[in-house]
Amino acid sequence: MEWLSETRWSPYLVGIGIGILSWFTFILSDKPIGCSTAFVRTSGMIGKLFRGKKIDQMPYYALFTPSIDWEWLLVLGIVVGSFVSSRLSGDFTWQAVPGRWALTFGGSPLPRMLTAAAGGIFLGFGARWAGGCTSGHGISGTLQLAVSGWIAAICFFIGGIASAFLIFRVIG
Repeated sequence: MEWLSETRWSPYLVGIGIGILSWFTFILSDKPIGCSTAFVRTSGMIGKLFRGKKIDQMPYYALFTPSIDWEWLLVLGIVVGSFVSSRLSGDFTWQAVPGRWALTFGGSPLPRMLTAAAGGIFLGFGARWAGGCTSGHGISGTLQLAVSGWIAAICFFIGGIASAFLIFRVIG
């Protein structure tokens, strides 16, 4: 069990674990693994606090019922698991501004938080517009040998390589 306290885990073993988890989601729920729907459900639950039953009448929330389901618990598990893993490895630190950001843009936390919030909004909008996130399209789509899943995965890698190039070569 000492592997739980390692700072970095083998990407191959983690990939195998995610693949096995994907099998179980199909077997037990007949649905692909994904995370972005949990955020939709959460927004519906928050909306219910302010608008009550009106949320249930919205066509979008008829498709994605604002409730806690296994996908919602998966996202919670990712957050809790990440925290526990960082604590066990001794790698946990509170950090409002990462060092790379501070070197390039300065140490003020407000621009970093605003940029992170804007990025999160764009990612959420894109995931809903595309009908799923990297988990849904990249992991579950390729697992099902869907052409759209493979196209999405290729585009994720192209975007990641381009972003890394910009961050480490052009900006940094």
